[in-house]
Amino acid sequence: MEGGCDLDAQIEKLLNVEKQMRLSGDVAGTKKAVTDILELCFKAGAWKTLNDQILVLSKRRGQLKQAVTALVQQAMQYIDQTPDLETRIELIKTLNNVSAGKIYVEIERARLIKRLAKIKEEQGLIAEAADLMQETAVETFGAMAKTEKIAFILEQVRLCEDRQDYVRAQILSRKISPRVFDVDTSKEKKKPKEGDNVVEEAPADVPSLLELKRIYYELMIRYYSHNNDYLEICRCYKAIYEIPSVKEDPAQWIPILRKICWYLVLSPYDPMQSSLLNSTLEDKNLSEIPNFRLLLKQVVTMEVIQWTTLWNKFKDEFENEKNMLGGSLGDKAAEDLKLRIIEHNILVVSKYYSRVTLKRLAELLCLSIQEAEKHLSEMVVSKALVAKIDRPIGIICFQTAKDSNTVLNSWATNLEKLLDLVEKSCHQIHKETMVHKAALKV
Repeated sequence: MEGGCDLDAQIEKLLNVEKQMRLSGDVAGTKKAVTDILELCFKAGAWKTLNDQILVLSKRRGQLKQAVTALVQQAMQYIDQTPDLETRIELIKTLNNVSAGKIYVEIERARLIKRLAKIKEEQGLIAEAADLMQETAVETFGAMAKTEKIAFILEQVRLCEDRQDYVRAQILSRKISPRVFDVDTSKEKKKPKEGDNVVEEAPADVPSLLELKRIYYELMIRYYSHNNDYLEICRCYKAIYEIPSVKEDPAQWIPILRKICWYLVLSPYDPMQSSLLNSTLEDKNLSEIPNFRLLLKQVVTMEVIQWTTLWNKFKDEFENEKNMLGGSLGDKAAEDLKLRIIEHNILVVSKYYSRVTLKRLAELLCLSIQEAEKHLSEMVVSKALVAKIDRPIGIICFQTAKDSNTVLNSWATNLEKLLDLVEKSCHQIHKETMVHKAALKV
């Protein structure tokens, strides 16, 4: 009891000092008085009094911004030293109330919310943690370090994915431009000009830019895996593969390169997929995993692939992916792989044939006539190729119908070429005649 009375008396004394300093506009003195009051409460272990004093000091008439900033920063140091979880949550909530709506302590508020969200997540309240994090829009904080901003947004994305809210996860992920990770960190930082916002240093627990790049792409892989967007997953793995620390360690890049190869084969054919396929084939590291080099070669080569032969050869590699980095390729991956091989074979047939019977196409694809027709129709609908089926006689025509303008243009081009050849021939005849006449004169 005496200790309590003694503490109250000391606080009262310091409050009078704080009032004098505040009214006289002494910033350093006010900050010192405020931090001393908090230090007294902390040393006495009076957590309830500490919370009360934080509220009282922040609401005093004409309180200086610098004093409130010092108050919040000082109290944040005590969070990890609280005796129990309940006291910790209470202190964080008190500091949140104090910093609410104050721009000069917005960074501290963001850090407090992040800590409170982490506690909620540990308690299994993921939805509450995600809602807490979404309240703060750190991208508008000018004084916050870039790496800390990115880390905060990535935490928001992760919590949204944990609660299966993929729409909001995508919206939040768009706040980060992938180009931000390509900035050269080795360059010296420019000194801020007078009047510019001073950017604070990021805390020690915030990962580096390259580590954040990997976290970002891993989260994007989770998002695209939900939609089975294989090409985007492949591009994410490609970005991770380009990180210097990954490229230097074969234990890291071999599983990632395997994933790149699988997702390239699983991706539907389009110019982007074709470009990535060819650039991956040129990678020297692919020689370390010859089976995958062979797989990509087969897909690039314009030849019909026998599905059963391919599956028997690569089934074990496909099953092994679940034990590798990134886990299995997805529930539908085996079905999609077969579908991609069928699509590849149809494209090959369309390159070599202008007309083919449906029966012959089904034989080449090792499918029934109904299945072959179904897959061909899907490719025509998705505009992967141009084809027309004459169902009564069972003939497929892969040639595109040319309009009259195209035909006339081709005729005009052919006539132009013919006239050029005639002109060259005439010139050569004339030249030979002149040479022959000159020889006769001699």
